[in-house]
Amino acid sequence: MSLILFACVVRVRDGLPLSASTDFYHSQDFLECRRRLKTLASRLAQYPGRGSAEGCDFSIHFSSSRDVACMAICSLQCPAAMAFCFLETLWWEFTASYDTTCVGLASRPYAFLEFDNVIQKVKWHFNYVSSTQMDSSLGKIQEELKFQPPVVLTLEDTDVANGVMNGHTLMHLEPAPNFRMEPVTALGVLSLILNIMCAALNLIRGIHLAEHSLQVAHEEIGNILAFLIPFVACIFQCYLYLFYSPARTTKVVLMLLFICLGNVYLHGLRNLWQILFHIGVAFLSSHQILTRQLQDKQSDCGV
Repeated sequence: MSLILFACVVRVRDGLPLSASTDFYHSQDFLECRRRLKTLASRLAQYPGRGSAEGCDFSIHFSSSRDVACMAICSLQCPAAMAFCFLETLWWEFTASYDTTCVGLASRPYAFLEFDNVIQKVKWHFNYVSSTQMDSSLGKIQEELKFQPPVVLTLEDTDVANGVMNGHTLMHLEPAPNFRMEPVTALGVLSLILNIMCAALNLIRGIHLAEHSLQVAHEEIGNILAFLIPFVACIFQCYLYLFYSPARTTKVVLMLLFICLGNVYLHGLRNLWQILFHIGVAFLSSHQILTRQLQDKQSDCGV
């Protein structure tokens, strides 16, 4: 039987699973250990960088740094040094492939499915390659564990009993939110194109006016701002359409208000049809933002 049975990479701040190995163990004890690993993942921010939780048949080991943690379910015969050496190798492989921005922007479980193959390869290497070939790495980890032992838990510590957790009142743990938006529509693409065009027009006119108004009185500053503020509002409307953001309705109303007021202020520099065009595009974009909803929560991809 393999020593390392299952491994996954999760985001520390909320326990969102980013990638995981495929496991072929379906015993009730193993499935229960998987459930407790998921619970522990949601509370990793409370623990130091390394830790272990032991049960009757399996042990869970985790190692975290920055906002990425690697976790593994191992048999009790697996030495702790080997488990943490495996987790450290996995951590380096993952952080070398994905930067912190990618990790921070991940909004759905198992967003890095392509990394599953890497986990399988590293897991196979540690399970079937002779430990003598890893002596230097294992020796380094053993020294680190002597000077900085991992926090020791039991699998029962990772579970919830009677609404109380480790002597503290339980806070309800929600699964990581899925902020994946519905597919972009043809009308939505049109609104993006028109919005980008309006933003470009505002930016060009604003910069042109600023270049020719350096020696003019302060009243020109209002006209420059009336071009540049709608420019920023148009760009932010594009962002709100493409990505989920809390309080979307409030932000949409504010952006629409900025664009309308800016164009009304520019009545002397734009004719009526130009003003109506910019305001019309703003209303179209606002409608598209508010009608594009979040997708229904998806399953964990069968991993």
